[in-house]
Amino acid sequence: MTNTAANTHSKGRQNSSRVRDHLANERTYLAWMRTAIALMGFGVVIVRLRYFQPPQIPHLGTGWKLGLIFSLVGLMTVLLSTWHYFTIRDAIDDDTYEPTGRWVVVFSLAITLLGAGVIYFVFTVPFNPTNSFTLE
Repeated sequence: MTNTAANTHSKGRQNSSRVRDHLANERTYLAWMRTAIALMGFGVVIVRLRYFQPPQIPHLGTGWKLGLIFSLVGLMTVLLSTWHYFTIRDAIDDDTYEPTGRWVVVFSLAITLLGAGVIYFVFTVPFNPTNSFTLE
């Protein structure tokens, strides 16, 4: 085995846990991206639901606000998760990574508040099953 091949082979063995850490960080980042896309998509769906309200029911004017908040939280998730990815990547490289529960708490609170908003919105919109749904 040549000297270069031996260095490459041993270097790969020494850093295998670091490689796993980087790959796990990337998987976590991609999961946050999926979450952000889902939040933004759900925001668009909420805004579009107003088109399915029967014409006899006056528009309450709050659905678009909830949809906008979902979309903004989705965008913030993109920005914060990207920042977090690079912070963790540098911490792994410097061997100074320490796990923290701060982001779990922040996003759990955000999703709890958004979920409460959806529940409030769903139960405050008048529902009349005898009316037919029409598109504008």
